[in-house]
Amino acid sequence: MEARLHESITRWNLLDSKFYQAWSAGTLPVEALRDYAHEYGAFISLIAKGWDAHGDHATAAVEREHVELWSDFAASLGTTIGAPKTQAVRKLRETADVLFSEKASSLGALYAFEAQQPATSRSKLEGLRAHYTLAAKAETYFDVHKDDDDEPRLLLRRMSALSAEDQSIAAEACETMCELLRGALDELYDRHAVCMN
Repeated sequence: MEARLHESITRWNLLDSKFYQAWSAGTLPVEALRDYAHEYGAFISLIAKGWDAHGDHATAAVEREHVELWSDFAASLGTTIGAPKTQAVRKLRETADVLFSEKASSLGALYAFEAQQPATSRSKLEGLRAHYTLAAKAETYFDVHKDDDDEPRLLLRRMSALSAEDQSIAAEACETMCELLRGALDELYDRHAVCMN
């Protein structure tokens, strides 16, 4: 099962997205960062629900605190977490809301995000520090997550304890979430690509 999960993550690797590559290079307009903070925050706000779905209320509580850190990131860009206007981000949020409602699907969907978060957080943090002049609070969310390998390991252990049928559900949820996470970034990038040419 683990091989199947990593195949999905490799196929839709977020670090390969043009959005994160432009962020790392410092060519992503601040307006694109602002949109990302505002819209993607709607997805970040749902993560606690995914942990609650398989009974991990302690981690869910921590994730609710992390939404406040994302709010600080948004505030540093002059925005707030809000309803997504981008179709792909809306679809990401709506699908996450469904997948985060059941135990097996929540484990797989969370893994799609949590397994990539340390690497994406390190990349984004380095990009912010090298290329953007923002308040220190813009960095905190990413600083907290840059070395957080515990959650992906925990999710893997919980998925390995599932029945074969539920493992398949979790793997399908991971694939779906990986594709939607990447699609959200791609559409956000496309909205601002004209400014980068």
